[in-house]
Amino acid sequence: MTLLLDLAVNASYATANRFRKAFWRDTVLLPLAGFAGVIALWWLLATIRSEIMPTPWQALTANWDYIIHPFYRRGPGNLGVGWLLLASIRRVLIGFVLGAIVAVPIGFLIGLYRPAYLALNPLIQVLKPVSPLAWLPIALAIFNLANPSAIFVIFITSLWSTVINTALGVSSVPQDYIDVSKVLEMPRWRQLLKIILPASLSYIFTGLRISLGVAWLVIVAVEMLTGGVGIGFFVWDEWSRLNLSAVFMAVVLIGLTGLVLDWLLCKLQEAVTHRPAQS
Repeated sequence: MTLLLDLAVNASYATANRFRKAFWRDTVLLPLAGFAGVIALWWLLATIRSEIMPTPWQALTANWDYIIHPFYRRGPGNLGVGWLLLASIRRVLIGFVLGAIVAVPIGFLIGLYRPAYLALNPLIQVLKPVSPLAWLPIALAIFNLANPSAIFVIFITSLWSTVINTALGVSSVPQDYIDVSKVLEMPRWRQLLKIILPASLSYIFTGLRISLGVAWLVIVAVEMLTGGVGIGFFVWDEWSRLNLSAVFMAVVLIGLTGLVLDWLLCKLQEAVTHRPAQS
C-alpha cells in the first residue's frame, strides 16, 4: 500500500513538473525568443543602414525621456506620449462602441431573417472593402472638424466584421434549440435572450475583437491626415522631423496598446461567456 502511494505521489510530482516546464516554455521562453529574433534583425538592418535607421539601443536612449515621463505637459501641443495614446484610445473606443451598438442588431436581423440578408448583404459587400482614407473626406465634409470625423471613420470601418460574425453566429444556432423553444411556447424575445444570444456570443466577440483591431489600425492613419493630439499625428510629425527613433518607439507603443486592448476584450468575453477566450 505504501509503495503504491509513493508511486502515485511521484507520478503527480512528475506531472506537475512537466506542466511547469511546458508553461514556462510556452508562455515565457518561446515569446522571448520571438522578440529577441525581431530585435536581432532590427539591429542587423540598422548596422547595415546606419545612416537612416537607429539601432534598438540608440532608439531606447533617444526616447528615454518619453519613456520615463509619458504624461508631461510642456506647453501647448507639447505633450507626453501617454496623453497622445489616451487621446487616440478615447477616439477608438467611442467609434468602436457606437459601431458595436449598430452592428450587433444588424447582424441579428441578417442572421434571423433571410429577406434582410438578401437586402443588406450586397450593401455590406460593397462597403466593407472601402478604405478608411476614402471615408475621411466625406466625414470632414459632414462634420467639418477633425475629432468627430476620426470617430466617424472608426465607426464606419469597424462595423462590418461585427455584423458578419454576429449574423454567422445567429444563423449557426442549432435548429433543435429553436424547436425546443417552440415546444415550450417561448415568446420570441425570450428565444433571443435565452437561446440565440448565448449560443452566438463567441461569434459576436470574435467580430468585436476583429473590429477593435481594425479601429486601432484606422486611427493611426486618420490622425496622420487630420492632425491634432494623437499617436498617429505624433508618428507623422516625428517622421517630418526625420526623427526615426521616435517613430520606432511609437510603433512599439501602438503594437503594445493594441495587444492590451485585445486582452481586455478577451477578459470581458470570458466574464460574459464563462469560457476561456481563444487567442
